[in-house]
Amino acid sequence: MRLEWLEDILAVADTGSFTEAADRRHLTPSAFSRRIQQIETHLGVELFDRTRKPIQLHPTTDENKAEIARLVGNLRQLANDLKRSSRLSGNRLVIVSQHALTAAFTPRLLRVIQSRDAELYVRLRSANLDDCFSLLLSRQADLALLYQLPDQKLGQSADYLQSQTIGDDRLIPVYSAADTHHLNERFASGQLPIVAYPNDVFLGQVMDRTILPRVRSLTDTVPRVETALTLAALEFAATGIGVAWVPLSLARKDLASGSIHNLSSSLPSCRLIITAVRVLQEASRSEEVIWSLVKAVRLGDDG
Repeated sequence: MRLEWLEDILAVADTGSFTEAADRRHLTPSAFSRRIQQIETHLGVELFDRTRKPIQLHPTTDENKAEIARLVGNLRQLANDLKRSSRLSGNRLVIVSQHALTAAFTPRLLRVIQSRDAELYVRLRSANLDDCFSLLLSRQADLALLYQLPDQKLGQSADYLQSQTIGDDRLIPVYSAADTHHLNERFASGQLPIVAYPNDVFLGQVMDRTILPRVRSLTDTVPRVETALTLAALEFAATGIGVAWVPLSLARKDLASGSIHNLSSSLPSCRLIITAVRVLQEASRSEEVIWSLVKAVRLGDDG
């Protein structure tokens, strides 16, 4: 069934007249009548009771009127989606970013890019570091946004990748402002409750390598909860469960509201570099344009 045929049937059902339906469908009455006959011949059934005025649907047609209307709506939407996808296919970008970057930094980057290319359509995916590389190398993503430590290399696939530093962030210790006195008491007794990350995720490895050795030179750490999600770690810190090390970009709103404190004056923090990465191969014109925009962006941890 063609969409225009279904729309013809509904036009007759709504107006009760072939003449009025023809006018609505921008056809002459004779051309419209021939098309209705073509539809009925194709289906092998009569759709309308022509012996009555106004023209009425046969009972079987009437029983399916709601379904016909639903199909018309769905087909119109599908047609619009296909047209839109065709229009955007040359200006589409798939970005994958580490979970910790997705919530805070990536929206700021997209705002900058889309301010210079308003027609850009972006599909954003969030993944762990290893999965970011997998999606990039399998060409399921055009661009990856990753955290790196200042002395860190991209890894074994570096020969196939092109990278660009586009921003700075900082991994900082935060804790509930309302419960700071309890934390000070625990710290004075030689213990520091912390929110831990699994050691198989990026921030867990950063903690093991850069943060925890320096913390343990000051006091004993007591892991209270473990999570791979930085948003959850931030919430645990805000409710006083333990000190959490989270990106400054993620904590900025809570710091500004005064609900948490930045403990960097007493506990170690570390710099994080935000890197854009793509596969080295022939790229579409839109990908080249976006890469040039990304290279021009430079966002710091102060906003």
